[in-house]
Amino acid sequence: MLTKTVIVTGASGNLGQAVIKEFIDKNYNIIGTVHNKQNEKIYSENNVEEVEVDLLQEEDCQRFVEEIVTKNKVIDVAVLTAGGFAAGDIAKTKSSDIAKQYQLNFETAYHIAHPLFLQMMTQGSGRIFLIGSRQGLDILKGKGAIAYGFSKSLLFRLAEVMNEEAKGKNVVVSVIVPSIIDTPQNREAMPDMDYSAWVSPSQIADVIYFYSSDDGSVIRNPVINVYNRS
Repeated sequence: MLTKTVIVTGASGNLGQAVIKEFIDKNYNIIGTVHNKQNEKIYSENNVEEVEVDLLQEEDCQRFVEEIVTKNKVIDVAVLTAGGFAAGDIAKTKSSDIAKQYQLNFETAYHIAHPLFLQMMTQGSGRIFLIGSRQGLDILKGKGAIAYGFSKSLLFRLAEVMNEEAKGKNVVVSVIVPSIIDTPQNREAMPDMDYSAWVSPSQIADVIYFYSSDDGSVIRNPVINVYNRS
């Protein structure tokens, strides 16, 4: 019997697919969001629902969460993997580049995290996982990706504020900070690197599941570094 529900944004991406597979194996009811159902496909399992949501539209995200609550009553876990990367040092970074990365990495997270957090506060429990980056955690590591680092840094501040609001309740917002993720795209972009030192999407998914499980429920880490040997 399916007893828990997880929402995964960016569900057709490498990390989104790994998270869905992890939670399929744990018998969760899974709702994966995509931007365009015609072009993006996710695991077609009985307990996986694919929903088209424009994460850049706040009202669309609010409506989506309300519909899920009406159907499932409780949202136990949300893993917000949607986002994107752009390189560029300070000399090459325009304010328009920063605005684009802000939309892609912060707005897509905030628009869905906001109603999810309020719902979890109402129900008294829940886990939200944001996907940060080393460039966001330490902006000096992001000298070659200024706009990306700026946008990701806001996710840490968001988690801090939400966790302060959630004191005394079993609601935790964590930021997952991976090193280089071992994906086909990253291997193609960096062919001379040692892939074995990177962290795989499935390893990140394992960590996310542990922190959302009963075994990990007593841990309230706001920042979870998943670096492997990189």
